[in-house]
Amino acid sequence: MKSTATARSLDGLVAAGALAPERAAALGRVAERYAIAVTPHLLDRLDGADPAGPLARQYLPSEQELEIRPEELADPIGDGAHSPVKGIVHRYPDRVLLKALHACPVYCRFCFRREMVGPGGDALDPAELAAALDYIRAREEVWEVILTGGDPLMLAPRRLAGIVAALDAMPHVGVVRLHSRVPVADPGRIDDALVAALKASDTAVWLAVHCNHPDELTAEARSALARIADAGIPLVSQTVLLRGVNDDATVLEALFRALVRARVKPYYLHHGDLAPGTGHFRTDPARGRDLVRSLRGRVSGLCQPTYVLDIPGGHGKAPIGPDYLEGDAEAGYLVEDYRGNRHAYPPKPPGGA
Repeated sequence: MKSTATARSLDGLVAAGALAPERAAALGRVAERYAIAVTPHLLDRLDGADPAGPLARQYLPSEQELEIRPEELADPIGDGAHSPVKGIVHRYPDRVLLKALHACPVYCRFCFRREMVGPGGDALDPAELAAALDYIRAREEVWEVILTGGDPLMLAPRRLAGIVAALDAMPHVGVVRLHSRVPVADPGRIDDALVAALKASDTAVWLAVHCNHPDELTAEARSALARIADAGIPLVSQTVLLRGVNDDATVLEALFRALVRARVKPYYLHHGDLAPGTGHFRTDPARGRDLVRSLRGRVSGLCQPTYVLDIPGGHGKAPIGPDYLEGDAEAGYLVEDYRGNRHAYPPKPPGGA
């Protein structure tokens, strides 16, 4: 049966065939703590699906979410420490986050803002939005504004267009970047009105789509991405490295190839953040480094994201991918190729010692 409404409760997931009744009975405490929302597009994919499969693990609640580890934090990347005005996070000198709303089309079970998003989460009212835009307007060092939250593509097209236009009118803002799950979670929402709302006259608008597994790139999702790309809006992707979902070189290869074929440049591969109840998703950083190393030479450079860890406490992202160079200028360098062979750099001259 085709789903027609977003499931926002355990009963809704059961009614849609995405969750077995006996499983739902054990998940009451999870549902009380963390928001549930699964769109009709995803419910149809989850109806009768493997409960341990890559989509179910991402979108359906699990008892493991109640296992809170000592190192986990309500604000794992330190948004609060860098929020001078409601809705603004100013962590880097030339970039700010603008969080206009806290609603998402779907609530991912690994979300690093899972304590902040969901029903009842604070959204910016008109006065608060104006204050946030005034903050950006007053700081000429801000070159890039990143709309996140919450999912900015959940805004009504008229309101989204108003935000983009306000930023476009600030001469020092060169880039507006939006981060969204909508193209893969609710692709039907990407209509002409929403795409038109993303247009700016002087500012570059980029869209970062969150996608973690090739199974998310359905025909509908690819069509939604094509509508955005055809409108001249460049696309990049963010992927979270998730145990049991994509911590496999073959899966990552298929995902990044599929994204590039959809005109989406893989941008970041995120190490899992220390969000409460997400330990069952996190891998060891060494595992992530090995996976990234395995992709080098195996897929085009277009398919290579940067593997990053968001340092807890608000210290920003750090690349943690493998290193292929060792040595120094005095002793000389060794550089490793994709086969694992090492080569002197600069090469020894013919006949040299």
